[in-house]
Amino acid sequence: MDQSYSATAGFITTDGGVVGQVDAARVPRYTEPGTFARLPRFDQVDAADVNILGIPFDTGVSYRPGARFGPAHIRASSKLLRPYNPAMDVSPFATQQVVDRGDLAVNPFDIEEAISTIDTSVTALGEDGASPLILGGDHTIALPMLRAMRKLHGQPIAVLHFDAHLDTWDTYFGAPYTHGTPFRRASEEGLIDLERSLHIGIRGPLYSRHDLEDDSRLGFSIIRTDDYEVDGTRSIIERMRRRLAGGPVYVSVDIDVLDPAHAPGTGTPEAGGLTSRELLHTLRALAGLQVVGADIVEVSPSYDHAEITGIAAAHVAYELLSVLAANR
Repeated sequence: MDQSYSATAGFITTDGGVVGQVDAARVPRYTEPGTFARLPRFDQVDAADVNILGIPFDTGVSYRPGARFGPAHIRASSKLLRPYNPAMDVSPFATQQVVDRGDLAVNPFDIEEAISTIDTSVTALGEDGASPLILGGDHTIALPMLRAMRKLHGQPIAVLHFDAHLDTWDTYFGAPYTHGTPFRRASEEGLIDLERSLHIGIRGPLYSRHDLEDDSRLGFSIIRTDDYEVDGTRSIIERMRRRLAGGPVYVSVDIDVLDPAHAPGTGTPEAGGLTSRELLHTLRALAGLQVVGADIVEVSPSYDHAEITGIAAAHVAYELLSVLAANR
């Protein structure tokens, strides 16, 4: 697709009117704007195909705090992203209108109010058919996201959940809404497809064998990190695609699915995780499936070093945007 340079705003635009990134050949990457991948804000375009929305909320964490600063850190780490993805042969910013909606202000002192705000806001944003890509924030936000997806698509949604942890526990200190409980609540509320949902990257100690039994009953199949070593990435991708086929898919990526060597800046790190390369390769294999939205959560910049975690999260977002573009 032909592209031109808009001298007024500095954005690359296509002949079809899609406004892409600020042109890095003309405006240095370390300057403004501070949007994700230096994309336009929502008020600089007429309509959007994909809304990037930050949700700086971490009241649901059980260990290290700081994910409320994740959206800003991921944006700052995204400045080197370029307009063409050679691994997928797609230009994710030229074939769809991607905009940065900024951050959603939610109550940091009332989890249930925050959940309600996210649900209502994301539902309203999606009524025109635009797909959400959420920058978190802790994993509590997955529950209101799935409430919104269920309403927008009129059916239970398959969840593809990348994480070191199951996040299907019942309560912490009697609290039903935390970053370790969103998928139990979602299953109980009838939001997820019980035959098509999948965890990838699970590892590390659990509280008991019953955790796995509960998780299966709640509708999830599991691909462990060790399966990458034993079976190989190709086998993982085949299993993933079989499980997810046949309907809408929501992708939820807890950055701690990566090994701490690849993502130290997170709240509950576990040894033995995926490499960045394994995760990105797996995400590319979602092309052709009905991906309707995604989140990237649990980036805690105060524990990051040299933007290792932020850069990984930015590239996860880029591959998800590329999948959405390839599916159009």
